[in-house]
Amino acid sequence: MTGASRSWLYVPGHRTDRLGKAVESGADAVVVDLEDAVPEEHKRTARLAAVDLLDRRPTAAGPAIWVRVNAPGSPHWNEDLAALQGAPAAGLRLPRSEDPELVRETASRAGLPLQLLIETARGLCAVDALALADPAVVGLGLGEADLAADLRVSDDGLDWARGRLVLACRAAGLNSPVQSVWTDVADLDGLRASSRRALACGFFGRSVVHPRQIQVVHEVFTPSATEIADAEQILRAAERARAVGESAVLDERGRFIDPAVVARAQVLLDRVPQTVDPIPSEPGVPS
Repeated sequence: MTGASRSWLYVPGHRTDRLGKAVESGADAVVVDLEDAVPEEHKRTARLAAVDLLDRRPTAAGPAIWVRVNAPGSPHWNEDLAALQGAPAAGLRLPRSEDPELVRETASRAGLPLQLLIETARGLCAVDALALADPAVVGLGLGEADLAADLRVSDDGLDWARGRLVLACRAAGLNSPVQSVWTDVADLDGLRASSRRALACGFFGRSVVHPRQIQVVHEVFTPSATEIADAEQILRAAERARAVGESAVLDERGRFIDPAVVARAQVLLDRVPQTVDPIPSEPGVPS
């Protein structure tokens, strides 16, 4: 893709039987999880499996491979960073991000791009500082289940937090945040409606916990043929306006085209995938 990934498929790192399936699932990105989905006694197995997967696929075509490490400051976090230093990962997802100093330490030790997961009240209060903590920070996301528990709110009570995250991302010059997982794997209609709302509210892309969710997420976050045609028409109208020394114009459909409208059209075109989505593999990679 030219723009951000649409789907981010979590796969538990210790389930080595599922790693290959995740890579072949059709997701734009795979997130090998070393944290919540991995029991304590399997942390080392998950870590070694993530490193092995990365070593075997450093330049292979396919999804970007990210790793969600354990919480900053924990013993497992130290071991994760030591094992992943210099690994050919697309980047790391850092859970329970609260402290900009620990973000900087993670960036320094890992030498990889970072997506910060905001999962606590403290993290949400510090979100602006976290977004600007280090040049390695390339994105933010909410860990909505953890955040809702910490704030003692329902899912609907997180709307303001989602808006706050969108604001922090754009103020820091980051891409739109990635929406958190939809945990009811069987409810694809709910996933679709929730994803459409997320897109309308400033998110792009979604974490998923099962391959069957990928197609719905791609459907929502892939611009339609009509949207693409409209955006291209806007850019052509703007180019004609510039050719005669104007910055704003009415196009042939009577739409007012100015630089802000052009910028939105360009964002949409930047999100158009360059390749056709493969047919998803059989389900089997729940987080």
